[in-house]
Amino acid sequence: MKLKVGLLGGGSWGTTVASITARKSPTIMWARNPATVADINDNHRNEKYLPGANLTPSLKATSSIEEAVKEADVLVMGVPAQSFRHVLETAKPFIRPWIPIVSLSKGLEKGTKMRMTEIIESVMPGHPAGVLTGPNLAREIMAGQAAASVIAMVDDTIAVALQKVFSSGLFRVYTNEDVVGCELGGALKNVIAIAAGMGDGAGAGDNTRAAVITRGLAELSRLGVAMGGQPATFAGLAGMGDLVATCISPLSRNRHVGMQLGKGRSLNEIIEEMSMVAEGVKTCGVVMELAEQYGIDMPITAEVFKVVNQGNTVGDAFRGLLRRASGSEAEPG
Repeated sequence: MKLKVGLLGGGSWGTTVASITARKSPTIMWARNPATVADINDNHRNEKYLPGANLTPSLKATSSIEEAVKEADVLVMGVPAQSFRHVLETAKPFIRPWIPIVSLSKGLEKGTKMRMTEIIESVMPGHPAGVLTGPNLAREIMAGQAAASVIAMVDDTIAVALQKVFSSGLFRVYTNEDVVGCELGGALKNVIAIAAGMGDGAGAGDNTRAAVITRGLAELSRLGVAMGGQPATFAGLAGMGDLVATCISPLSRNRHVGMQLGKGRSLNEIIEEMSMVAEGVKTCGVVMELAEQYGIDMPITAEVFKVVNQGNTVGDAFRGLLRRASGSEAEPG
């Protein structure tokens, strides 16, 4: 029996995942914008977020959350982290009992500091909660380029069943039982990607970028392990893999924000011209709160936070990092 998929969110990654699942499973996706819904249904395109990409013809779109979720055997949440709770609460009356709910979001909720699966467990208790994450740049996948991802669920039996729903052709999906680590890897790497972009925008070289990526990986791994993630997860697709892709790709939204900051532009100006959300901008404040809570030193994240929230310049950030003493590579700094 083919599982029916309901997907909430009409952005680039949500549309890409919906197009992938529609190849094997009946899929209905909800988008807030009526023009996006019409474009998908009439033209099999989402020109706003994936210009030039052809979507699976069987994919259906709707502007009704009820229609998207009422018959779904699997619910996929493809909305930004700060909208996640509201959209899920809106969908709640129409969701069938006990169906798995999978998050695509790579952020942390401001105020509560919750991961998306924690929000699922809070709003929809009893529903298996998981995350699909990894180095997945939507436009490359839609262009037919090979990519790999991870479906993380506590229950491996459910993960294996969902693995078949999301796997398709050159898009390979692996399973992982470390939901905490996979989810944190996806959220924390966005902050490091802003730092990498800041260096690129300011004219730093490949050596600097490599240092930011590797020391950034050490930072996010320390916090991730302290919060219950498994060390091996941060060396895998959901950790190092996603971090590298996000820090080096011109398609990365968070790197783009950092790069524009490195060129001296204001954050408000950068955000105003973007049609998609760069999760790291709002996540960095939550990460700093968590770092303090768990007693983890995160110098790169701290400097990104100061640039994004306190008016520091990119020059200030690099001077701040250079003032730190260099100790053992195994230590913070």
